[in-house]
Amino acid sequence: MSKTIDEAVPTADEYPEETGRTGATPLLPQTLSGFRIGVTSDRRSDELISAFERRGADVMHAPALRIAPLTESVTLHRDTRRVIAALPDYTVITTAYGMRRWMEAADADGMGTDLYDVLAASSILVRGPKARGAVRAAGLEDVGAPNDERTASLVDLLLARPLAGRTVAFQLHGMLDHHQISRLEQAGARVLTVMPYTWSRPAADSDLLRMIEAVIERQLDVVTFTAAPAVEAFLAVAGQHGRLDALLEALRTDVATAVVGKVTAGPLHEVGVQPLVPTRWRLGAMIRLVCEHLETHQVVRTQTRLGALEIRGSQVILDGHDDEPARLSPGPLSLLRRLVEANGAVLSREELMATLRHCETDHALEMLVWRLRRQLPQSKLVATVVKRGYRLAV
Repeated sequence: MSKTIDEAVPTADEYPEETGRTGATPLLPQTLSGFRIGVTSDRRSDELISAFERRGADVMHAPALRIAPLTESVTLHRDTRRVIAALPDYTVITTAYGMRRWMEAADADGMGTDLYDVLAASSILVRGPKARGAVRAAGLEDVGAPNDERTASLVDLLLARPLAGRTVAFQLHGMLDHHQISRLEQAGARVLTVMPYTWSRPAADSDLLRMIEAVIERQLDVVTFTAAPAVEAFLAVAGQHGRLDALLEALRTDVATAVVGKVTAGPLHEVGVQPLVPTRWRLGAMIRLVCEHLETHQVVRTQTRLGALEIRGSQVILDGHDDEPARLSPGPLSLLRRLVEANGAVLSREELMATLRHCETDHALEMLVWRLRRQLPQSKLVATVVKRGYRLAV
């Protein structure tokens, strides 16, 4: 089944709290200090990584898919000539990136003016504000866009118009969307598709595999996605290397996923993962949602006999200890969180071994407690209760 693509392209308008209208970049509060975030996008990923890092996060980057412009493609040249010769009644523009690449390729092939005249004479429908911005930047105007910025809704708008015997030029967004094209053809339209760019897997899966292993080992707090095909590629690589079950278990329990919109969320919903989805389908909104989620659900504060304790991602801060915050590895961090949740109650060895990963023997648990005490600002935070188990010193 074909998927639509919901990739967001960040602009200054999506970061008003960071850039302002002057382009200045004020210092941001370190709201993500201690947290580790995975970024899987390719195009314009620098903006997303920078936004997280400016807030204090550690970022791991591994593109799940790469965008390959087809501006020198013989097929794009041929399809553009077909559109010009057909004089379409309607033109569908799905992405700003695709619109820009299409016009650039037409200019390079000496067809820029002809394509402009043909598009100007057609009724242009766009998928959302960014596609509209690219159309207007080319000196053209559109006649409408859906409220939810989905390709299916854009086709719904077109189907409300008379299509029998009409020609539709359809700018594709990296792959052929058979279902939406079929809907138009069944309504009697002749559809001419144009693909200015496509998606491809990286030459090697090594970076993506490292990120998958980081998720499985709980070394990341959140993984972000900006396109449905990237989610599918992420899951496919895990499946090809026998790591899908372990990956899904981590994503359903300990590691959050964040997506830019409902379309991108689709492949995650299909495998039982519930991602964070912003109400406004923009990169800036996703960043704010990640910040809110981590602050609300992944920051733990409690009072101990040795001072106030705060856990932020992998970072532990103990009041009265002015050294750098302690950084805990995943195993000791999981143990500390279990002790904090117990709020001073004694957790038996059996309870801990039943709930902690890679901790199935007494010796493994003893080593984990030893590692936690070494990594904490104050080892006495973890108290041993003889013949019973362990507890937090509250």
